[in-house]
Amino acid sequence: MKNILVPVGSSKNAVSHLQYAIDFAENFGAKVFVVQVYNVFTKAGTMIKVDQIIERESLAFLNSLVAQIDKKNVDVFVKTLKGDLIDTLELACKAADVDLVLIEPKTTSIKEEVYLGRTSGKIIKQMDVPTLIVPEGYKFSAPSSILMAIKSAIIKKDNVLKPLEDIKAKFKSAVDLLLVKTKYHKEEDFEVNDDLKSIINKTTKTENVTTFQGVLEHFQLHNPDMLCVVRRKRGFFAKKWEKNTILKKDFHSSIPVLVLSGLK
Repeated sequence: MKNILVPVGSSKNAVSHLQYAIDFAENFGAKVFVVQVYNVFTKAGTMIKVDQIIERESLAFLNSLVAQIDKKNVDVFVKTLKGDLIDTLELACKAADVDLVLIEPKTTSIKEEVYLGRTSGKIIKQMDVPTLIVPEGYKFSAPSSILMAIKSAIIKKDNVLKPLEDIKAKFKSAVDLLLVKTKYHKEEDFEVNDDLKSIINKTTKTENVTTFQGVLEHFQLHNPDMLCVVRRKRGFFAKKWEKNTILKKDFHSSIPVLVLSGLK
């Protein structure tokens, strides 16, 4: 894991979130790219230099945040980007060869009942890049146990498990696998290949309506330091993520959640 991207919004938790990113990156010797995406909708008669003003203020804001954290020995790069949020972040990920995106559960939402706001929800739902959701105010600690919850263990993409493998190798984490049988279950869904077997300590099988409910049922039993799920078109949280915003009553995690890109 060499390059980590941290999109920054306007939340009060930004400094704490950046510090987590630095502490996490330090363990891997990774670079951290701190970015803020802005867009300008102009009308006739508006200031022609509005772009430069917003870019300058955005850059000053990011630099003020970075000045408040302990950068340790991590290389930190600050950049403001203009354009559509998802398209721009995806281009940034490709340009910087990003391995992982770190996001806050909510960035601009003022509603206490919100877990994932519109911005963070869009990133999770629409970007095909591994993402780590870090709870508000969470201080970095090495995850000793990780619970990976999936309803199908079929893997067709290359290197899709790499973020999980990297974290397990670096922190010597124990990874437990929760296989959730739903009404859409196929016999081959529980056939765990050698790549996945090599990083799993223990496997539990359960039957639930959704993967989400399977996690709720087994979370306390495993008591993990990190939860790992998979982004799929009809996968974990799919319905909840269709509207981008996710409420705490639907899901709330007090631990980091690693979201892998689709396995297939």
